[in-house]
Amino acid sequence: MRIGIIGAGISGLTLAYELQKRGVDYHLWEASAEPGGYIRSRRELVGNASYLRELGPNSLLGGDELLAWIDELGLTSELLFANPVSKARFVYRNGHYRALPSGPPSLLGGTFFSWRTKWAIVRELFNKTRSTGSETLGQFFRRRFSDELVDYALAPFVSGIYAGDPDQLLVSETFPMLLAYERDYGSVLKGLIKNQSAAGRRQSFSFRDGMQTLPGALAARLTKLSLNDPVSQLTRTSNGWRVTSVQGITEVDQLVLAVGADAAARLVAPYYDGLAQALQAVRYPPMTAVHSAYKRVDVQHPLNGFGGLNPAVEKRFAAGHIWSSSVFGTGPESGRCPADEVLFTSFVGGMTAADNARQPDEVIFRNIHQELTRSFGIRASEPVFRAIYRWDRAIPQYDGQIVAVQQQVAAVKADKLLVCANWYGGLSLADCLKKARNLAEEIGAKSLINNF
Repeated sequence: MRIGIIGAGISGLTLAYELQKRGVDYHLWEASAEPGGYIRSRRELVGNASYLRELGPNSLLGGDELLAWIDELGLTSELLFANPVSKARFVYRNGHYRALPSGPPSLLGGTFFSWRTKWAIVRELFNKTRSTGSETLGQFFRRRFSDELVDYALAPFVSGIYAGDPDQLLVSETFPMLLAYERDYGSVLKGLIKNQSAAGRRQSFSFRDGMQTLPGALAARLTKLSLNDPVSQLTRTSNGWRVTSVQGITEVDQLVLAVGADAAARLVAPYYDGLAQALQAVRYPPMTAVHSAYKRVDVQHPLNGFGGLNPAVEKRFAAGHIWSSSVFGTGPESGRCPADEVLFTSFVGGMTAADNARQPDEVIFRNIHQELTRSFGIRASEPVFRAIYRWDRAIPQYDGQIVAVQQQVAAVKADKLLVCANWYGGLSLADCLKKARNLAEEIGAKSLINNF
């Protein structure tokens, strides 16, 4: 049995690697010259100064199982764990960044939230309301908690992780466990307390030379990866699929789509109009990443955390700023910038501020510098280093459009057409790795049965 995989992002690479381990024949096509999809790291040299820019995901969150898999790839020595200070998260409110409460003592005893919201959090334990289905994250949290919690905790978190709007993203597609907690325990807080040890200890980490180390290691181990080889046509056959690419024609028994929703729509349109239309409707907001470095002596803020998120209600230009040099350190070996500097990674755009991401470079640079200067007490007239990177289509939105996609994907499985992509069944990097490994195990088991 041969498996065809289109797209060498992290999902396609992981699936191919796991199939290869199991002795399952495969072929992986990638249109570009570089594997990894949205995971891109760039080491910039400016004179004697070195800067590491993450253009996509900045880190990976995982526990012992994921770390064991990383070790299997021979990457343990390359791991770079986030500094302890990064556990602190800051949110902009009332003119400055304030630490978001990290637990019950700081939540109930601190001043970040009003007494009304504190009482709403306590009252949630006895909230008997239930979701009626198709509820957005915003609706869910307003029903169970308060508007303030949505505006100053949920919304900036959702913007930072999903580039999304909590009033559009579905709770069933983003955090289904919240619905399970409500159903099984009658309270989200009770569910979190009951299951706090079930998830295990997870750590945030990257690699000394950036996140692209991971897809690079996977690609280096693959024997049937075709780069610069875009697929132009799919043809159904009596036994599976015929894949036409720049480098030739290949017959496969099963085909896996591991590309973006737009590319998948073009490929399946001749056979599955319903699926193609559903995929074309998936929304991807634009996102622009800006990296800015300043001399440490010119920055008055201690930068003692992961970074600062900007709630949409505060009308800031950026969605937030990661304090990259605080999270993963500075210095020549594995730091994100020189030891006497600090590096900010700012994100502009998303569903709630898409127009900001489309501004000209000089406008974005000016606005980011002004925002950083005012927020962190920066005395320099300009950064010592800055760079910009744009994603016209950044992150697929798990809103109402995704439900139609799921229904259509389920319908085509009988035709030996499968999906392993971030627009289906989980968005995060950890989700994509898990989905790919699970799918490889499923395919490998069927291969053994067929061979037997």
